Amino acid sequence: MHRALTGSRRGECAYLGWPGPLALAHRGGAAEVAENSRAALEHASQLGYRYFETDVHSTADGVVVLLHDPTVDRTTDGRGRLSTYTWQEAARLRDRSGHRLVRLEEALADYPQLRLNIDLKEDAAVAATLRVVAAAGAGDRVCLASFSDRRLRVVRRLTGGRVATSLGRRETTRLLVAANGGPARGVPTPGAGAAHRAVCVQVPIEYRGVPVVTPAFVRRAHRLGLAVHVWTVDDAPTMHRLLDLGVDGIVTDRPTVLRAVLRARGQWVEDGTPSPRTGL
Repeated sequence: MHRALTGSRRGECAYLGWPGPLALAHRGGAAEVAENSRAALEHASQLGYRYFETDVHSTADGVVVLLHDPTVDRTTDGRGRLSTYTWQEAARLRDRSGHRLVRLEEALADYPQLRLNIDLKEDAAVAATLRVVAAAGAGDRVCLASFSDRRLRVVRRLTGGRVATSLGRRETTRLLVAANGGPARGVPTPGAGAAHRAVCVQVPIEYRGVPVVTPAFVRRAHRLGLAVHVWTVDDAPTMHRLLDLGVDGIVTDRPTVLRAVLRARGQWVEDGTPSPRTGL
């Protein structure tokens, strides 16, 4: 069993500063409640979660909304791209829980106990998201993520490294190559400076049949001071295996399952205190 990331890297990053493996409710728990909804925020909060993974797009008038897809078709009673709606128009839509869409500023203001992992789904949402985070004074309780390395470079430049980010797709690929014995060119190092500000790598267990989360990958990430968060994991045996491997966080559509696993391991944290071990 490998040790999860501890010490200075967690200590220097407020977002990662939680005494135990991070439990991230994917879109609030998409297998248990309407994703990215007010109901999802309530569900995660009532379960005692402190980390909420979400996605953002912006409306035609620049309002940042919790939404995974570029269109509203799948998750609301509307049709078309969110970017063609003004917020006044989008606010008339209803999601599968019967609520209207949630603005990012509302999520930050109404759920101050939650730390948000925010996937920036489009270029148009970047500057608007940074404005919302700054206005809310929430720079220490968000981590900005994206598959786009370019988008993340823009975030790091605009924030001067004051807001945590994950690695982008190309950065993650370079880390995977290095972990498997290849060249380490382009892999961020702890000496890369505050402007880099990548604090974690967020990955699937495998990608197109290629294993990603291996002991070597976890070791390499930890040597670089990067926390390893794995998505999207919904079954208890796999959760146990990953935690035994030393990953630092699990992103799940089934937050009730992950909470039960962490409680059984004595790693569920409530009010800053891990729960007693109840057996596996």
